[in-house]
Amino acid sequence: MIWTGSYTADRNAKGEGIGAISIDGQGNLTSLGLAVSADSPSFLAPHPTLPILYAVAEEAGTVQAYRRTTVAELEPFGKPWPTGEATCHVAADPQGRFIIATCWGDGQVILFELDDDGAITSRFSAEAAVDPHHNGPTDQPRPSRAHSSLMLPDGRILTADLGNDLVRVWTYQPGSGLQADHHVVLPKGSGPRHMVRHSSGTVFVDTEYSLEVAAIRSEPQGVFELTAMVPVSVNKPFDGDAAAEIALSPDGRFAYVGVRGSNRMCILKVSAEGTSLEPLADVSTGGDWPRHHLVRDGWLLVAHEGSNDVVSYKLDPASGLPDGPVSRVETGSPSVLVPAS
Repeated sequence: MIWTGSYTADRNAKGEGIGAISIDGQGNLTSLGLAVSADSPSFLAPHPTLPILYAVAEEAGTVQAYRRTTVAELEPFGKPWPTGEATCHVAADPQGRFIIATCWGDGQVILFELDDDGAITSRFSAEAAVDPHHNGPTDQPRPSRAHSSLMLPDGRILTADLGNDLVRVWTYQPGSGLQADHHVVLPKGSGPRHMVRHSSGTVFVDTEYSLEVAAIRSEPQGVFELTAMVPVSVNKPFDGDAAAEIALSPDGRFAYVGVRGSNRMCILKVSAEGTSLEPLADVSTGGDWPRHHLVRDGWLLVAHEGSNDVVSYKLDPASGLPDGPVSRVETGSPSVLVPAS
């Protein structure tokens, strides 16, 4: 089963809250209805071990924990906690100690500690970003726009700042939140958005504005460095294009980057060492404005915010290419797909 986040009436959109869909062995999608009503729960993160789901309310500027009551139903668990402006992403610590919310509107990165039941107990704002490309008082300042976070196996955390072209590296300090360690500077105007870690240790970052994938690697001293910038597509960008989600195949041989605007899924081949990639092919996503996608059990599922649907494609294990669409299910303004089990 898969939870679906959405945009709702407070964003002039058609969602109603957090929904649930199922997919069978043939790729057929079925709506399981509304799990819980909520205002623009645009990104979701499950607790690693408990039946708890965390959701940001992007317009309201809050994060809320939800408890699973039945297979496909949720209820609020505790109070909503304030975040920042346009909170667009939430991620959970693999050990269940905290969640991190990132805010596109004002650049805030906020850590919320959790108790043993998964309830939110405390809030810590991280140090604000500084634009590394700013060239003095005559240069027009650019706003920080924190967009996502990624938990690393060594316990460190990465956050992407789309506005300042930064990937920031943090350590977690219990009782005080995130402590800045170092950062990686990406080319000005690239717009790092979402991140995924390859089993080789390389982190791939898709860039919303420049439509590229950045590869960053941690050197023996533990410092990440930018090692490559690769176009997402074998074709040129189209006016109005913007990269969305990035995901890897389970074996790490292929990467998938959604492109809103031209509504493409760009498939890239990852090198055998997992250190670099190259564009392989583009396919239509079969809908409008592919905000998010999920690779799961040999299937590619794409959430189309604009056409109000989720579409499934069968992935060829040899070529990595999607075949379909196989199935389509209607759901209002979907914004994220998260496995429920």
